[in-house]
Amino acid sequence: MSGTHTDGGRHAVVVGAGIAGLAAAHRLLEHGARVTVLEASERVGGKLLPGEIAGARVDLGAESLLARRPEAVGLARAVGLADRLQPPATASAALWTRGALRPMPKGHVMGVPGTAAALAGVLSDEGLARIERDAELPRTEIGDDVAIGSHVAERFGREVVDRLVEPLLGGVYAGDAYRISMRSAVPGLFEAVRTHATLGEAVRAVQAKTAAAQRTGPVFTGVAGGVGTLPLAVADSLRARGVRILTGTPVTDLCREPDDGWRLVAGGEVLHADAVVVAVPAPAAADLLRAEAPGAAAELSAVEYASMALITLAYRRDEARLPEGSGFLVPPVEGRGIKASTFASRKWGWIAEENPDLHVVRTSVGRHGETEILHRDDDELVELSRHDLKAATGLDAAPVAARVTRWDDGLPQYPVGHHARVARVRAHLAGLSGLAVCGAAYDGVGVPACIASAYAAADQISGDLRAVQELTAHPVRSLHGGAGE
Repeated sequence: MSGTHTDGGRHAVVVGAGIAGLAAAHRLLEHGARVTVLEASERVGGKLLPGEIAGARVDLGAESLLARRPEAVGLARAVGLADRLQPPATASAALWTRGALRPMPKGHVMGVPGTAAALAGVLSDEGLARIERDAELPRTEIGDDVAIGSHVAERFGREVVDRLVEPLLGGVYAGDAYRISMRSAVPGLFEAVRTHATLGEAVRAVQAKTAAAQRTGPVFTGVAGGVGTLPLAVADSLRARGVRILTGTPVTDLCREPDDGWRLVAGGEVLHADAVVVAVPAPAAADLLRAEAPGAAAELSAVEYASMALITLAYRRDEARLPEGSGFLVPPVEGRGIKASTFASRKWGWIAEENPDLHVVRTSVGRHGETEILHRDDDELVELSRHDLKAATGLDAAPVAARVTRWDDGLPQYPVGHHARVARVRAHLAGLSGLAVCGAAYDGVGVPACIASAYAAADQISGDLRAVQELTAHPVRSLHGGAGE
């Protein structure tokens, strides 16, 4: 396997075939490049993984796309999936809190309410009264960044964080709300907090801005057959347009050449490229960049990751009685094993239509710093899930099939100062023409954020810095797509 940067036009190599790497390759084609994609594992798609259980097609990774950003939906349409985009059949989720399944409150921004009334029924009377004190407190200066949990607890009390902010943020980052950056995770709220005297005023300002935008249609969408089919469709489209995608081909060396090109060693062979997009998780990116960009490598080495596991269960429909709605979230303060559950057959109409005799249910376990539970074997995680499902819903039937999918170091953490770290990484790389980075470790962990990051990287090495500058200043907000994201 070899190539030069003189034959067949400008040659760009993308390292990593997750959705970010595939999207970068798609964008590079639009810029007229000849593209090679190198993937260390034996498959494309990264954290988007289609699978099956009891003969039913399901997602074994992320299951929904934020529909009110253009990137993911646009890419799906571009690769022929327009007729398979489907919003959730129900978006009515619940919280398993204070001993009962309670309807997910409305009127909040990632769990932060505009008024105490928005959380009636979820919080105690004391918790609701504490929210009202926000209007009496002096303004809090938050500086360049602040942990969302810490700020909300200071203004509204810990109960809001522990009962609502934590489970919602936990569904996105598998992280700790008291460490997660408001600036990176909820950038719109961060900007509003900086310009309003109280947190309640800031939330209401964000809500008013959203209402003024008059966005219609579903917030999220899925793909019939699973979101995991999106990277497969992108890869098929790329191959049809001449892109080489080589799996089982880890890149072990990346260095600058005298003519300003790049030399890569992959699978024991040498490739030459005019430009390289590094679209792998932060630790792998750090290893590749250490020789040419030690400062960027040091920053990326410090990015922490959380591990989690998804437990997928299939039940005979006539034996499994479930509450209405798409599922439920579980605040960590409840002390349960699972952190969320999705009633997948209820949430996604295509699963129910294809499998009318089955109920498919997903649960998730694992948060940043919480490793003991992930040391349990698959059978133990299935039993833990069954125990908690019974306690929450009364479901006592035996599943006809179960699958455990582990995502070790799957979710990058965005602590306070994450935006500054990303800016420093890009500053270290600025002097290396033809090199860019993208993926979940930078500008947002959701699928649209990863694709936006990929497009910005491809534009950057083509000479257009506007998108990467915009993302560095304004990361993409990643929302929770319901229960059990």
